[in-house]
Amino acid sequence: MKKHIVAVTLMAALMAMVASQGAERSLIAPGAKLEKLAGDFKFTEGPTADAAGNVFFTDQPNDRIMKWSVDGKLSTFLQPSGRANGMCFDAKGNLIACADEKTELWSIDPSGKVTVLVKDYQGKKLNGPNDVWVRPDGGMYLTDPFYKRPWWNYSQLPQDGQHVYFLAADRQKLVRVADDLKQPNGIIGTPDGKTLFVADIGASKTYRFDIRPDGSLANKKLVCEKGSDGMTIDSEGHLYLTGKGVMVFDQSGKQIEQIDVPENWTANVSFGGKERKTLFITASKSLYAIELRVKGANPNK
Repeated sequence: MKKHIVAVTLMAALMAMVASQGAERSLIAPGAKLEKLAGDFKFTEGPTADAAGNVFFTDQPNDRIMKWSVDGKLSTFLQPSGRANGMCFDAKGNLIACADEKTELWSIDPSGKVTVLVKDYQGKKLNGPNDVWVRPDGGMYLTDPFYKRPWWNYSQLPQDGQHVYFLAADRQKLVRVADDLKQPNGIIGTPDGKTLFVADIGASKTYRFDIRPDGSLANKKLVCEKGSDGMTIDSEGHLYLTGKGVMVFDQSGKQIEQIDVPENWTANVSFGGKERKTLFITASKSLYAIELRVKGANPNK
């Protein structure tokens, strides 16, 4: 009888230890739940955080950029907004936005003043800049897939394919750096500026590239057999992909977390808040958030 009691006690202790280890491995903060912060949008996209942790995101069909402050207040930052889509802050506090209306790339200063950085490639309109990431030196990468918009008066690709581009910090010349993807969409880089992740949503794959000093890309490697709309990374190197909820992958390409979101489509994610441990999620008609135990890797995304 004593042996049986000891065995049961040991088994209970082992199960408790396994459960504890599982909880520690989870990226979600203990007790945290997904919270809906705001709704009644037409389609949310492009979340990115400023230096204080305020999160800016777009309501593209309504042609506006919204702001969710660190003290939990929602306001309109800019309207009209060029049908802004993906966005990312640069180190100077300017909001870099993929302005879908005229297929441009914008820099928006804190007062809302707009400077057009890119309006074409080799004399032809871009397909529709979709997402952007600014590397530490101010250079930026953007994806240019084609999704027919109701505010365009054309239905064919202006470019000869759907590609990835680089604009150096001097903003003098747009360079095509990846032309072998089917439909690049989400994009994010590491804070050291050495690695770039690109989601090929059309091929249901996500790749990793080495970033060369001149902005060109090398050593393309498959990360996982999943595409993504928008994405981000955390301080431990995990990659967050979107679509059906939020899927989190470790550096080996193994999925380690699934954050379900009660919307038809999850478009994008970004870390924000004062400690950068809040994951903000733009999903269809709403903005959601969940507290994690890890911080975002990029101060601007």
